[in-house]
Amino acid sequence: MVLGSSTRLASDWSRAVAYDIAHPQLADTLAVACLAAASTPWLLSHTHHGPAVWLCDVGLLVPLVWRRRQPVVVFALLAVVAFVQWLTAEALVTDVALLAALFTVAFERPLRTAIAAGTVLEAGVILASFRWSLAGSWIRSLVALSGLAAVALLLGAILRVRRAHLAELTERAARLELERDQQAQIAAAAERTRIAREMHDVIAHSLAVMVTMADGATAKLARDPARAGTAIQAISDVGRQALGETRRLLGVLRAEDKGPDLAPQPGLAQLEELMEQLRATGLKADLVKQGRPFDLPPGAELTVYRLVQEAGTNTLKHAPTATSFRVRLDFSHPRLLLEAVDDGPRVLARNSGGAGHGIAGMRERVSLYGGTVDTGPSPDGGWVVRASLDATSGP
Repeated sequence: MVLGSSTRLASDWSRAVAYDIAHPQLADTLAVACLAAASTPWLLSHTHHGPAVWLCDVGLLVPLVWRRRQPVVVFALLAVVAFVQWLTAEALVTDVALLAALFTVAFERPLRTAIAAGTVLEAGVILASFRWSLAGSWIRSLVALSGLAAVALLLGAILRVRRAHLAELTERAARLELERDQQAQIAAAAERTRIAREMHDVIAHSLAVMVTMADGATAKLARDPARAGTAIQAISDVGRQALGETRRLLGVLRAEDKGPDLAPQPGLAQLEELMEQLRATGLKADLVKQGRPFDLPPGAELTVYRLVQEAGTNTLKHAPTATSFRVRLDFSHPRLLLEAVDDGPRVLARNSGGAGHGIAGMRERVSLYGGTVDTGPSPDGGWVVRASLDATSGP
């Protein structure tokens, strides 16, 4: 029963506070009306009061309606009315309006202004204590009234600090939410960039392999139909593989698809399959490993795979007369050195200073693992790609 009553009381208080915030002037008007209703019986019971008492009573009540709009002005006006009351009338129930005005100044204005208003009110308390002492003792009056003024001042200042703290927390929460959204957008942009890079590698390599095998199949279609059919089947296999990987990559962009990738990212274990694709085009593709192999992060293995794939793609695209393609992996923990060399002649399209998206993608990938990429003509007349990665670094 007590718990239910406390809950209802808290709920009613919350609604009252919300209404006060939403309709401040109406709430103040209601408060003034309640204070007037409380003071009127006292005024009527003392029939000897003259017009000055009624005028002071009204002068102390009416300005409170605008206390939150102009707290300092309202307090100053009430202080003047209270001084006139001290000169011409007597203590009134509506003198509590001065406490409400002081509370509002402390709640709405800086502490320096609140202390000045408190000092003015304390001067009025001293004057009132000498003239209208409680229980025949001006000291008791001074202590009691000073205590009420101090409570009003401190309560307003404390609530003002609390309000500022809540506003700061709200602003911080909004800022953190904005930063979270920005980080999500940055992550989404980075993911799109990664997918674009992957798509470039997949499609460029697959198309280069398919075009090369299609040219070979066309040349052998009349003389050797069996080998031409094998080449055409290989074209179909490469196309299906590229289509599957493309679908997997594009599936990442689907917001409604929350499932994991259907296929793992390629790594060192798939390099031999990549060599087989290149051999199917007529290249003599070899993969040589030196040193003692060690475990690499999945991202680093994907980087090595894409580097070899890009180097092979460039050989097919820009060195159509190349006959060999050799890849060497030198394991020297924690670094892995990669060298891909072909024997194709130099052509202008390949000697572009690394400005193409493929070379830029190589350098971007390797830089994530503290490595470098160098490309250029080989002393033997072909083209060489050299790269190094650090297995201990990376995102």
